Amino acid sequence: MLIRSLTLATLLAVAGPLFAADNDTPLAQELGRNRPLIVIAPSSIDPTLVSLKKSLAEPANSQAFKERNMVLYTVVNLMGQRDGKDLDAQTTMALIRELKLGVSGETKVILVGKDGEKKLDHLGPIEAKELFSTIDQLPAAEKEAVPPPPPPAPEPAPTKGGKGAKGGKAGKLAAPPQPLDD
Repeated sequence: MLIRSLTLATLLAVAGPLFAADNDTPLAQELGRNRPLIVIAPSSIDPTLVSLKKSLAEPANSQAFKERNMVLYTVVNLMGQRDGKDLDAQTTMALIRELKLGVSGETKVILVGKDGEKKLDHLGPIEAKELFSTIDQLPAAEKEAVPPPPPPAPEPAPTKGGKGAKGGKAGKLAAPPQPLDD
């Protein structure tokens, strides 16, 4: 019995994170809803990151960013943010793992479509207009992508007796069992 318990515990310990990792990643949560723009920079004063943030802060570009259902993810020194709000370390690591990035000292800009596929993978500086033109050139099927439907909720089990059944009376408690005589 102990061996079975240990075997089961080992299997759950190994397989559990694999099952949990399927839909817990940030990009999986954006699937069908938004187009993530991910900027991975070695420092917060990186020229590519600073210029892209400044460009996206302009009113015209900000409006175009929102119209195209985009969200900005930044990863600087393994510290992640989504639209300026900090991400926890596990979410940031899940994002990096999901992108399958190699080791690079350069700033990387990645655009992911609503369908979850990489649409742009760029090293170094990039203009906001180039990002918007990439999105505008996407096929109509990707532009109209909708989020996957949530799993159906389990139906409640029918009650005993069906519709119109009366509630039972509360009975008396049974007497405790008598001890056995030897």
